[in-house]
Formats: sequence, C-alpha cells, structure tokens
Amino acid sequence: MAGKKREVQLQAVVNTQSLWDEMLQNKGLTVIDVYQAWCGPCKAMQTLFRKLKNELNEDELLHFAVAEADNIVTLQPFRDKCEPVFLFSVNGKIIAKIHGANAPLVNQKVINLVEEEKKIAAGEMIRPQYHEILFVDPDGDDDGEASSESVDQLYSIAIIKPDAVISRKSQEIKQKIIEAGFVIEMEDKRLLTEQQVRDFYHRIADQPDFEEFVLFMTSSLSHILVVSQGNEEQPTLRETGPNPETEDKEIDEDHPGVVIPPGIKKKRDSLQEYLERQHISQFCDVEETVTNVNHLIDVFFPDFKNMKNLKLEKFLALLRPALFQEKKEDVLKIIEDEDFKILMQRQIVLSKEEAQTLCKEYENEDYFGKLIEKMTSGPSLALVLVRDHGLQHWKELIGPSSVQKAKESFPESLCARFAMEGLPINQLYGSDSLEAAEREIQYFFPPQSTLALLKPHLTQEQRDWRRLMGPIEPEEAKLLSPDSIRARFGSSVLKNAVHGSSNTYEAMESINRIFEDFVPENPERNLKL
Repeated sequence: MAGKKREVQLQAVVNTQSLWDEMLQNKGLTVIDVYQAWCGPCKAMQTLFRKLKNELNEDELLHFAVAEADNIVTLQPFRDKCEPVFLFSVNGKIIAKIHGANAPLVNQKVINLVEEEKKIAAGEMIRPQYHEILFVDPDGDDDGEASSESVDQLYSIAIIKPDAVISRKSQEIKQKIIEAGFVIEMEDKRLLTEQQVRDFYHRIADQPDFEEFVLFMTSSLSHILVVSQGNEEQPTLRETGPNPETEDKEIDEDHPGVVIPPGIKKKRDSLQEYLERQHISQFCDVEETVTNVNHLIDVFFPDFKNMKNLKLEKFLALLRPALFQEKKEDVLKIIEDEDFKILMQRQIVLSKEEAQTLCKEYENEDYFGKLIEKMTSGPSLALVLVRDHGLQHWKELIGPSSVQKAKESFPESLCARFAMEGLPINQLYGSDSLEAAEREIQYFFPPQSTLALLKPHLTQEQRDWRRLMGPIEPEEAKLLSPDSIRARFGSSVLKNAVHGSSNTYEAMESINRIFEDFVPENPERNLKL
C-alpha cells in the first residue's frame, strides 16, 4: 500500500478536460505522460521521475502527471497511438514534447528546465520567450513536428579532436564542410568532460584501448559542431526529363571518369561519408543517429532549440541631451527590464550636420531650428541594443515621434512618459530599419584597433596579468591588492573592469575564438610569459 501511495503522489492523474485545465495552473514545470486507456502510462519512466523528484527536491517547481488522451479534448491528436509521448508544461504553456521513452533526453530536459525556473525565481535570468507547441495529428499532412523535441534527422553532431585543434586543422575542416553544402548551425570549443566523451563514443566503449582514448579526448580542447544538410534538396530521381545538352557532361566530381546516367541524380552523402572521402575522418568524428543526436544536442547545446527560434536584432538607440541629463538611469532601468542587452554605449556631442540628419523628419516644422540647437547643446547617449525581434519591440516601446500623438493614443509609451517641456518630439531615437541600423552603428561606433607592448625592462613579476588585475571582487581587491586594476576601477563582481582567463585551457579557448590563426604551437608554455 505504501508503494502505491507514493506513486499516486508522484504523478497526478488527469483524465478529464477540467482536470487538464486545472493542471495547467501549476507553477513551474509539469512533466506529462500522455497515454491511451488501453495501454496505460509508461511505467518504465516512473523510476526516472521518482529519482528526479528526490534528487532535485523542488516540490514547488517540479510536478509530474499522467494524462489519458481518450477523455481529454486537447489531447485528441494523440489518441490511438502506441508510442509514449511526454509533454513539458511551464506555467501553463506546453513548450516541448518528446516521443518515445528516451530516458536520457527526458532526464536532461527536466534538469535544464528546473534550473531555469530556479534562476528565474532567484532573479538571475529573464524567462525565455518559448513558442507554445500546437498539437496536430502526427500521421497527418500538417508538419506539426517542427516544434517537437525530436530534432530533424538531417542534424549531425561532429567533434573535431584535440590533435586537430592543436595542429590548427579546425578551420580547414569547417571550410570543407561548408563548401560541401552543409550548414554549421552552432559550434563551440571546450574541454570535454569524461562523461561527455563516454556519451558520444558509447559504441566503442568495449574496445581495449577505450580508457586511454578517453584520456586523450579530455586532454585538450575539442571543437563541437551541430551540422545540418542545409536547405538544398537533392532528389534521387530527376524531376524533369534529361537535357540532351548536358546529359553527356554529368561527371561524378569525386570519381573522375565516372559518368552519372542521364535519368539519375547523385545522392548526397552523409557528413560521415563526406569526411571519409575527403580523408579527414580521422580528425573529426560524427554522430548521425537521430536519438543520439537529440541527446547530445541537449548535452552540448541545451539552448540550441530556443536559439534557433530567436531572431536577434541589433540597432542604434539614442537618448537626446535633455533626457540623458535628467532621466538617464530611469531609461536604462527600463531597457534592462525589457530584456535588451547593451552591446556598446558612448556619450557624443552631435555636430549640427549629425543632428540635422537624425532629426530630418522634423525639418519642415517651425521648431526645427530650436530642436537642432537643443540637440547640439550637450552630450547625447548612443547605445547599441540587441534583443529577440528587438527593433520592432523598441519602436513599440518608445512610441510615436510626436509627444501630442503619444499622449493621445499611446500614454504608456516612453515618448509620453519622458516628454520634456518645450520639446514636442520623442526624446528617444531608434533606427528605422535593420539596414539603417547597420549604417548608424558603423557611423557612431567605427571599428578601432590599438597595439599593446610590454617593454623589455619589465620584470617577470611585473608581467603576471592576473596579479595586475587583482581579485575578482573589487572590494576584496581593495584590501588585498589596492594598486590592482580591479581595486582602482571595479565597482562590482559584474563590473570589475577587466577579464583574464582562469587557466591555460580557458585562455586557449578564448584565444582560439578571437585569434584562431595565431594559436601558439605550445600554448601552455607561451601563456606563462
């Protein structure tokens, strides 16, 4: 009896539409096992759910339920299907689904979402803008699986091995992949953990030298890629009749002298096959099995599916002089609250010509001369902002260009809220389009280069960069290293003036990312200089 009681407490039973609607009121994450009455819930996953419940110990944030598709209208598309389906509801919105009893994938998804909820509750991150999944008949013509947690079969995971990274072959391998028509959707350089190596290479775990191979793969940085086939479709058969002018010229580029028959289109190789033909497969290993790719994407790139749905846009925003002088902090707080990120900022006193360009829409107004005078009277604050669909959101946030129109029709806009007496225009500016944004950013934030040189008379002690920076926490730096950069210029852990790599591996990763062509042959020795 005790065991049965625990099982009921673990998963709430949802077998009517009203109970379904009630369940969606749960705060945090609810994992829902959708089942058919004739086969029942997936008991194989209950052990995993109980383990997650005990280990995460988040009763307020993590809930489990079983939902009978036969009696719930919302779940009609899942009726008469024998494959288990697990839905993930966050605060009443179904944001993900996983087909099949894929325990590793479900486990990783639950852990990731619970961690997100904990950070959101602690104020450490803004809630992601998930797209709610629409339920459709999996066997129907509607391609509803695009939002599913099952990654398209055309994705592969590739790992460029440490020896290839050290010998600087990564760029060559990536270039060959791109030239073959594949698309590198996401990439990262990192020091793999032992568990990550074992996950990726589980098929060869029984080989006698596997433990030695694990040590090799965790000894230095690897390059991890998510690769897709791209948009170009190459059907096996031609869709049109043969072309007499070209049919005799169709040669297999990879096997000169081999003529492709007129009615056949050469089938596109998989990534693994392509690497083997290019004789570089020894430097780069590939996983192409759908289930394993799903799991590995969650392991290496847990935000991959969310990032694929993002449309990050950067643009120029400007606080005119009066607003900058009187209400700068209020505006910056709103920018932060609206989830914009400030990539760059600078104070600038506009020339008359620059002010006329930015205020061109007002040039026929009686107050244009006074406006230009105000715009050149003191510093403006120029910002480069970025956000998902950021440009349109900024336009909606700041409101129309006219204060009168804003007060009449958009009283909550920033134009109305930050109106300045005697200035009938919006005190905030934003790029009109992404094309204009690119030009404006280039104008106000032109690329700059400089050279730093350590002169020969410096002692070895005066060269150790981490000591020059000081401790990460500026207050601690003021006590322990008062002459350090962070003690003098830092204000908080997040605003501590400078950054330095914590170890040689992190340094190598950063250098590779920024100066890929200049990675030293022996980075560990050179980084100590």
